Amino acid sequence: MTCAREAQSAPRCPSKVITGERRATLLTDDGVSIEALYEPSPAPGTEPSDHLVLVVGHGFTGALERPALRRVATAFRQRTAVITFSFRGHGRSGGRSTVGDREVLDLAAAVRWARRLGHRRVVTVGFSMGGSVVIRQAALYGKTEENQPVHIAHDGERTGRSPGRTDPAAGAPDTAPDDAAADGAAPDAVVAVSAPARWYYRGTAPMRRVHWAITRPSGRLVSRYGLRTRIDPRGWAVDPLSPVAAAPLIAPTPLLIVHGDRDPYFPLDHPRMLASAADPSASELWIEPGFGHAETAASPALLGRIADWAATHV
Repeated sequence: MTCAREAQSAPRCPSKVITGERRATLLTDDGVSIEALYEPSPAPGTEPSDHLVLVVGHGFTGALERPALRRVATAFRQRTAVITFSFRGHGRSGGRSTVGDREVLDLAAAVRWARRLGHRRVVTVGFSMGGSVVIRQAALYGKTEENQPVHIAHDGERTGRSPGRTDPAAGAPDTAPDDAAADGAAPDAVVAVSAPARWYYRGTAPMRRVHWAITRPSGRLVSRYGLRTRIDPRGWAVDPLSPVAAAPLIAPTPLLIVHGDRDPYFPLDHPRMLASAADPSASELWIEPGFGHAETAASPALLGRIADWAATHV
């Protein structure tokens, strides 16, 4: 068994010098296989420890091989190393999509892999659904200012230690393992692009179509065969901590919120709610003129600015 396929609860494998791209199948804490791709920094002759890596979470119905995500990876890789992966239920990854709930476990596995490859600086970048995931994952797996692992209760209360996980079949708990911060899953900075602030938003026509695809049997059938996205029909047993409730718990980890003023899915009250909730000393809000939604609309110039922000904040 390779290091990439080991259970993520014991990820401390020797760092490796990576000179070319590498594919791996990662195993999440709840046993889901996740396809992932590592593309090293373009700078020659240096070890991964010298470079930042961006771990990218795609939007709903995206996947590692989708053209929009490949375009994002290509833009980022002009500046630094990149890890892309498919969330559960997407692409060649196993499991079924929980639309932002258990996906925090997928992201944690990818961040740990970045650490095992030798990177000391890891920034998570999420688009749309992936944006909500990077915010929640940073809150759940980050550190307090006292350097203690964080536990987030469902009511948003922040405590010093985690009581552990619940039954995976019961829906994702808003907890992380006791050693979550210590085992490499905590990001050094977070970028959320086109992210929702709250759950169940149906205020735009595109989001009403998304909810139809998620909640109706016919919608899930269309999603599976038309969009190649497999959705868990059980839904959420317990509502996960919302992005707006998680945002203030990320500090002191730097947070960048990016949103377009032409976003057809989430209007500007979403990024403004996130920015208002976040610690102002550790967060920034960019409202981008003319920008639409997520990875499909992000320009190379915007992606370059995001990569530059990440490099200067870790």
